[in-house]
Amino acid sequence: MEKTLEFPELLRLIDERSTAFRAAVTSAPSLDVQVPTCPEWTLFDLVQHLGEGRRSWAATIAAGPTASAKSASEGPAAPREREALLAWSAASTQQLLDALREAGPDHGCWTWWGTSQSPQTCGAVARHQLQEIAVHTYDAQVTLGAPQPLPDEVALDGVEEFLFGVEEERYSG
Repeated sequence: MEKTLEFPELLRLIDERSTAFRAAVTSAPSLDVQVPTCPEWTLFDLVQHLGEGRRSWAATIAAGPTASAKSASEGPAAPREREALLAWSAASTQQLLDALREAGPDHGCWTWWGTSQSPQTCGAVARHQLQEIAVHTYDAQVTLGAPQPLPDEVALDGVEEFLFGVEEERYSG
């Protein structure tokens, strides 16, 4: 099993992938374009999903390890106007990064993956959030017909997480 990315590197890559996501959204002809890899969603829906998820995880991290379920998303709803939506998306990412930095990698945190090999810590949440953001960045890029390869360290860590981490919980019935 390969060594996973260190916490500061995870945070840097979350920020980097989030920036790439917003760049794709910026260049889209419309927020109403259908996302082929998420056929029920438009690009707006994808931005809303990612932003609400970052806000929800920030609240979950802040609630501490005794929280019994993910906390409700906090803050304003996703605005429909593109510039405001992009600012909201950036603020959502910043909330997540701030919560992760404040808690640190070893701080306990409620997670949905229970007894898998991935610990129930903020470090594991950061790792999973990087993969979530990386996948949806690719979704946005595919929507524009301009998919970019994942950075090698993100792709390798994604395979590692899938094989030995949270996904084991889903398939070990």
